[in-house]
Amino acid sequence: MREQETQQHFQAVTESLESGSTMQTRYLLNGALPAQDVARLLESSPPKERNLLWELIEQKNEGEILQYLSEEVSAQFLRKMDTEELVAVTEQLESDDLADILQNLPETVVTEVLSSMTAQNRQRVEALLNYPEDSAGGLMNTDTITVRPNITVDIAFRFLRRHDSLPDMTDNLLVVSRSDRFLGTLPLTKLLVADPNMSIREIMDTETTIINASAPADEVAQLFEKLDLVSAPVIEESTGKLLGRITIDDVVDVIRDQAEHSMLSMAGLDDDEDTFAPILQTSKRRAVWLGINLITAFIASYVIGLFQTTIDQIVALAILMPIVASMGGIAGSQVLTLVIRGIAVGHISSSNTRWLLNREIVVGLINGVVWAFIVAVLTSFWFDDIRIAYIIALALIINLFFAALAGTLLPITLKYFGIDPALAGSVILTTITDVIGFLAFLGLASAFLL
Repeated sequence: MREQETQQHFQAVTESLESGSTMQTRYLLNGALPAQDVARLLESSPPKERNLLWELIEQKNEGEILQYLSEEVSAQFLRKMDTEELVAVTEQLESDDLADILQNLPETVVTEVLSSMTAQNRQRVEALLNYPEDSAGGLMNTDTITVRPNITVDIAFRFLRRHDSLPDMTDNLLVVSRSDRFLGTLPLTKLLVADPNMSIREIMDTETTIINASAPADEVAQLFEKLDLVSAPVIEESTGKLLGRITIDDVVDVIRDQAEHSMLSMAGLDDDEDTFAPILQTSKRRAVWLGINLITAFIASYVIGLFQTTIDQIVALAILMPIVASMGGIAGSQVLTLVIRGIAVGHISSSNTRWLLNREIVVGLINGVVWAFIVAVLTSFWFDDIRIAYIIALALIINLFFAALAGTLLPITLKYFGIDPALAGSVILTTITDVIGFLAFLGLASAFLL
């Protein structure tokens, strides 16, 4: 129901822009639509309309909208702002969202923005900027509610009442020592029913999940998924000092970004690829991977060229050889996708790689035999030549075997050398299955038909 209402609002914005009436659009952008939907509308608009919509957004709403935009789109607007405007736009943002935005700005601009902040806020943001964006330290929010273990429940309540509001996603209080060393958590559900005269130490949980600031973001996401966490404290590994906390809304963003990364990387695109990016920018990005693909295509063509005499004498080979390469490519992609997902969710380790490899080889051979028989029967009827049928059947079995082998080992090997398997795996796999397919089919034909 809400999605239908949102689409109606989007349609109203489009119609008002086309008619030249901006009053309704200004109203929708500055109150009627949530910030998430305004960000979605901006990302769904071509450059000219996008800039016009941004001009209609009031400055007090810009910061909240920026945090929901992709890095590329938000950077387009941030580059046009001076330091004074940046400070005004970002002053209402939480420290983790502000840090994400500052990481996309030149260092000189970041310095000016930080110098204009209060000492406490500057210290919080600088703490976040010290960690990579894809680490627990980069994800965490430094806005936390902490209490000492020696105070009573009654004092804790009085302390909470002094706050105008609690930070979003607050499900527990964090218990720390005088030196800010993390000691445990106090769930709000426990606090509400506890005896006012009891000390925090008596009711706090010491067996709680903690996350080191250096932990990768994907490991954090797996931990939240496995334990159904709403929030988790982040500590400095060497000292045990509390640095902040990670909440489920940040983890959802990580999971979504990982899914987008895997999907776009398969096509050689950036995570923050703008659907409506300028022509030259889009062309430049895609040209790189087209060039890489061209190199791999030449490699496959070179292999075919080695058997030109064989193809000239038996025309049927030219007709049939794409079948072998295509079947190998599909089979390999199935395995590759499965293994990349297994790596991403932490299912694959050195202890189970051998079992997985054996399984995929057996599956590849079974499918190879089944489809080799079907293709052989069809080929023998088509060309009335049992020898070609035998050759394509054997070539299919060979290629599906190597497709299973490459699809399993390739992403694991790339990951070992620090190369993203989602980005490079499909290109390398396609080259392997094409080359093996052509070599097997044309090589066997040269050996047994000439």
